[in-house]
Amino acid sequence: MISKYIYAVVVSLLIMGVAINVQAQERNATQAPKVISPEIALDNSVTFRVYSTDANSIVVNGSWMVNVEALPLKKDDAGIWSLTTAPLPSNMYHYNFLIDGVAAIDPNNSRAVRDGVRYASFFIIPGEKSEIFELNETPHGSISKVWYESPSLELNRRMYVYTPPGYASSKENYPVLYLLHGAGGDEDAWSSLGRANLILDNLISEGTATPMLIVMTNGNAWQTSTLRNVSRVGEMTRENRGQFQGKFEKSLVEDVIPYIEKNYRVKANKESRALAGLSMGGAHTITASTEYPETFGYIGVFSSGIFDANADMEALEKKFNTLKESGIEKYWVACGKDDFVMESNKRLLSILDKTGFEHEYYESEGGHTWANWRDYLAIFAPKLFK
Repeated sequence: MISKYIYAVVVSLLIMGVAINVQAQERNATQAPKVISPEIALDNSVTFRVYSTDANSIVVNGSWMVNVEALPLKKDDAGIWSLTTAPLPSNMYHYNFLIDGVAAIDPNNSRAVRDGVRYASFFIIPGEKSEIFELNETPHGSISKVWYESPSLELNRRMYVYTPPGYASSKENYPVLYLLHGAGGDEDAWSSLGRANLILDNLISEGTATPMLIVMTNGNAWQTSTLRNVSRVGEMTRENRGQFQGKFEKSLVEDVIPYIEKNYRVKANKESRALAGLSMGGAHTITASTEYPETFGYIGVFSSGIFDANADMEALEKKFNTLKESGIEKYWVACGKDDFVMESNKRLLSILDKTGFEHEYYESEGGHTWANWRDYLAIFAPKLFK
């Protein structure tokens, strides 16, 4: 009886195994083929691939493109759409697909970033240009997401705080760089797209930058944190944005700095505070430094668009004279040759020249891009707290 039972069980298992194997083969026959995207070749050309048997059109839009909005992918007999670029210079690039007109990140690429409501996949071409923001074999600092009270805005808000390698085990007090994002971004921008923490890790490891904290807070005074508007505002429009004019700068000086100096081991003096920002953050930097001239000793203005043709230049000159007389260790300005804010940037430079304000100016290739802003931070940070 037992042997017959065992025989029956064995036969049942064999039949079940055959059935499972047939089902697996059927599934495999309908599974999408393995797709690698992006694939970086030895010559630094990049191949993008998307599998779709239903799409009618797939194009890619990437940050390396100049005077071209998008490039089409071609479909093969297996349903794989692909495109190979020309060799690209060493740098970090982000991109999106448009699949029948619908924007999508690369489903085969786990590396993605967010800039406000915009999401994109990214890749890094290795080489000298990208080494400064790569995840290298160096000691690493830490990033904390910190909630703090902002009485001036009547909000509980969030910021990112980078502490340098060795901070937790040391008793040292450190200087602080307050680093501001641009329009459309938030407190996440400088660590994700800007890779500020990795840039500082690498600069500190090289011995070219002084160990420092970096404070990256949300420059949108109507938000508590990433993409979350306060209830009394709701959807932000051009019409209601004006009510927040100058309020972020007030919150930065009256709420953020006191919180940092109470809760972190930092040097609480003007010579140990730096302020820098890109685009809108550059405008915030200009306003905060001139409205609170005794607060920051180092100023960095990246691609700022604050001064239009109707600006009251005489009033601005008075403010810059006051800032100059307060004593500034370093005033550093940078902009791309093709940046759409160049005319505004020139107005800033003319004010600095007219008031005799000692400053350094760095002009790069390219325009209003994160490729430039990462470079600017890598150049500016070693100039601080020397």
